[in-house]
Amino acid sequence: MVTSFPPPFVGITELTACLRERGYAVLAPADVAQLCGVELQALEALTPAWDDLQPDHYLKDGGSYRKRRHSCFVVDQDALTLAPHRAHWQSEEYNALHGGMRRWFEPIGPGTLVQPAWDALLKAIARICDVLKGQQAWYLEAHQFRIDTADGIGRPTPEGAHRDGVDVVAVLLVGRHGISGGETRVFDANGPDGQRFTLTEPWSLMLLDDARMIHESTPIQPTADYGYRDTLVLTYRAGNFQGDE
Repeated sequence: MVTSFPPPFVGITELTACLRERGYAVLAPADVAQLCGVELQALEALTPAWDDLQPDHYLKDGGSYRKRRHSCFVVDQDALTLAPHRAHWQSEEYNALHGGMRRWFEPIGPGTLVQPAWDALLKAIARICDVLKGQQAWYLEAHQFRIDTADGIGRPTPEGAHRDGVDVVAVLLVGRHGISGGETRVFDANGPDGQRFTLTEPWSLMLLDDARMIHESTPIQPTADYGYRDTLVLTYRAGNFQGDE
């Protein structure tokens, strides 16, 4: 039997201090809703969109276990603007497996973008970025992921433990069904310290200071005929989008 460790949840009042001290923090769903100024049901209203993600054809390991959508935004002084659709790009320094490629994914659907919780969520995390890094425009990439067990095993982070080349990373668990595994692991980028835990509650949130922390999620295995793990990953970067230097 594999031991599963609960997430180290902190309260909203502890969030900023925890990020500054440890480089990461985890919020329970009710606190995520409070942070956004919405009811939890408003966040849950986003969930059905994960049934309409499209296959990721760029996986270099030959797998077919990942579906996704991707869109970009700019958040500036609490104003959220949808950027023209663009490729997702990372350098090989941050993604040894898929770096150096311009990967075009289908955009996030308009039905998601008009949901009040979408706007509130992206802005709320941008305000945290302002507190941590100073108020400025944030170049935000939003990734909807479904990792499934169609291949027998699904790999949330096939590139392994990594940084993303941004300032702040937010990982929200949207749901998990019929699986084991999917453990989150975070490590100090400059030392031996780390922690492991499993996000199980829909709309729980992990925030990372990307310069300080390395992270990964372990593979998932099916506990029934078919299983999957849905996440929303939001990355915030000052100055510009990756690939625009």
